[in-house]
Amino acid sequence: MSVMIKETAMSESEMIAAAERALADIAKIRAGVGRVIFGQESVVERTLVALLAGGHALLVGVPGLAKTKLVETLGIVLGLDSRRIQFTPDLMPSDILGSEVMEQDDQGKRSFRFISGPIFAQLLMADEINRASPRTQSALLQAMQEYHVTVAGERHDLPAPFHVLATQNPLEQEGTYPLPEAQLDRFLMQVDILYPELEAERRILLETTGIEDAKAQNVLDPQRLKDIQHLIRRMPVPESVVEAILKLVRSARPGQGNAETDKHVSWGPGPRASQALTLCARARALYDGRLAPSIDDIRALAEPVLQHRMALTFAARAEGMTVRDVVARLVKDI
Repeated sequence: MSVMIKETAMSESEMIAAAERALADIAKIRAGVGRVIFGQESVVERTLVALLAGGHALLVGVPGLAKTKLVETLGIVLGLDSRRIQFTPDLMPSDILGSEVMEQDDQGKRSFRFISGPIFAQLLMADEINRASPRTQSALLQAMQEYHVTVAGERHDLPAPFHVLATQNPLEQEGTYPLPEAQLDRFLMQVDILYPELEAERRILLETTGIEDAKAQNVLDPQRLKDIQHLIRRMPVPESVVEAILKLVRSARPGQGNAETDKHVSWGPGPRASQALTLCARARALYDGRLAPSIDDIRALAEPVLQHRMALTFAARAEGMTVRDVVARLVKDI
């Protein structure tokens, strides 16, 4: 064990040098995205943090807020092989995963050949994911958690890196199938996309209605993204931040001694929420040019990491409370 630690340990100078290279690359990514996506700095930051942390994100917003454009832009800027699946009620699991077909060669010998589906991509956009049936939604479960799929008893590994950015319209409820808790828990963060600020919308109006639209440019390659993700996992986490994460997540669970939670929360986040907060805090620190996360990172990430991992009681919903209200109260105590 000691040999392994010695081989994988990085000196402080090596960590600083690697972080400086990563910061330069992240600055290029931010500039590349900023050429196409105007405003929405918080949305871009949280989505990039999810990708830098090596996870998946659920983008929630009304139509016309550039959710699809953001995913397409990230695919180009990061140099990832991108695919898009438009989820519809009649979409089948085989439409996502792929299927086996029987072929016959010149000698008349028959055999099965696997034809991969669109999930075999480095960046998969699951557009309007809640419009597909639960059977189809569940086809993503194994892929998002285990990074491989099983078809006809055979395992097929997915490309690396592999990320899912799913979109969801919070207004359209007819003909939709809410994502089950197990599916939601696979997403590192839920990123809520709000209407743009006045100046950002003014820029959108002026720059996207002319003859030429701004085009995204590639600034990174998949291997470099994997290197940055590996660096983030090696960043140290102060003990105070670990304690803040544990206190926050555990206080969000009923039966853990928090009176407000016991009153308003039906079920709370599991250990995967603690893991998500730790990874995202590291990624956000590097995104901001720091070598270690702080408690401020936990406060900033509490809502997107926890809100889709909690459910309110009927009484709390009747009072007009939201999960965000509960999370905001819990954050004040850390």
